[in-house]
Amino acid sequence: MSPSIDVAELVAGCKDPIVIADRGPVRIIVINRPLVRNALTRQMRRDFGSYIAALDADATVAVAVLTGMDPAFSAGVDLKERAAGPPAPPVVPNPAEVLRAAHKPIIAAVNGACVTGALEMALSCSFLVASERACFADTHAKLGMLPRWGQTALLPRAIGVRRARQLMLTGEVINARTGLEWGLVNEVVSSEGLLNRCVAIGVAIAGADQECAHLQLQALREIDAIPLEVGLETERRALAQYAAARRMPP
Repeated sequence: MSPSIDVAELVAGCKDPIVIADRGPVRIIVINRPLVRNALTRQMRRDFGSYIAALDADATVAVAVLTGMDPAFSAGVDLKERAAGPPAPPVVPNPAEVLRAAHKPIIAAVNGACVTGALEMALSCSFLVASERACFADTHAKLGMLPRWGQTALLPRAIGVRRARQLMLTGEVINARTGLEWGLVNEVVSSEGLLNRCVAIGVAIAGADQECAHLQLQALREIDAIPLEVGLETERRALAQYAAARRMPP
């Protein structure tokens, strides 16, 4: 049995807000701001695209695993930074767009709270594996915000429209087991075994014919993207209407 992968050991001594570590053909991407529940600053969001571009360009890596430094996966956007000054234009492309456009599969290893923008990021990965401590919520409406990264298109596709309405309108938190029952996550594993399981899945993917795997992933993305683009456009229109009403930047 291979030794357990400990995310704390991966980032030990590193102060970078995003840490990269390779385990064979699997790249582990760790969001590393645990004191603020791995909230994403604007600079982190700007840099995210370069990490995924590097992943796609590296022939030695077949799969990525995206996770957060315990105790959270991510709280989404850093709201304190957002409130510190006048409204700033959105970062384009946003991290969820970057994840959806990746050429290689990316597994979301959800180790704790996965909230709002972070949920949009997780949903934009190829699929999710959750630890028993994971939980999920969408607090956009509670915060007086509209989703910008695809939530209104992505969440109903994962769990159904009725359940998406419940989560998005109430801001309620669901645990990992409920996420599994609802189809949000593929598997629930122990917290200690989360990264090991995700890396094992990544190694299995890496063992497939990579040209075939890439073509299958592309075909699935194209099939998925036809209605998704309609949903994303609906979200953009709603956001523009909201911004116009509040006289905010779109």
